[in-house]
Amino acid sequence: MLCIKSLWRQEMSEQIRSFIAFDMKNDAVLNRIAVAQKLLIQTNADLKLVEPSNIHITLRFLGGSSAEMVEKVYAVMKKVKFIPFNVQIYGLGVFPTLNYPRVVWAGITYGAEELKSIFSQLEPGIQELGFAPDANGFNPHLTIARVRSGANKQRLVDIVTKHSDFDFGSIKADCLRLKKSQLSPKGPIYSTLKEICP
Repeated sequence: MLCIKSLWRQEMSEQIRSFIAFDMKNDAVLNRIAVAQKLLIQTNADLKLVEPSNIHITLRFLGGSSAEMVEKVYAVMKKVKFIPFNVQIYGLGVFPTLNYPRVVWAGITYGAEELKSIFSQLEPGIQELGFAPDANGFNPHLTIARVRSGANKQRLVDIVTKHSDFDFGSIKADCLRLKKSQLSPKGPIYSTLKEICP
């Protein structure tokens, strides 16, 4: 039986910027992410770090949607079948390439297939609601920094390559959440709109 909580109240006319994700509720893993980010900072590359408390395993970014559409997305989420599973966070890398790094990510090894299965269950229903498919497809990872320019690019690439086997630890993926992203001058503020906990 699913433990399903509805945690959201908004005006029906508001556009809600949202995404579907698993939260990172493990202080040890978040501390390891902070350690990796300090290594990145030491390169003096032009980076925008993601606050560890804001890091999630994002399955689907939705963008701005109406309250009615959020409810429809939630209906799609309720059809997903999964049991809680462990996710191993391991390795550093970049998107799209080492020659042109735009995003620094922490990789996912164990648990990646389960995440892909959940994405595959979500995606047909999400697209039926009118959302365009992600041009890059789904590649399980955690974004820990964004690269704003090519400054000190080689130093950044060297650090990422040196720590390609960085072990962050593991988390339990237990509750699939529909998250709201509210932009602010200090960065995005995330809150849970809905969740499904098997």
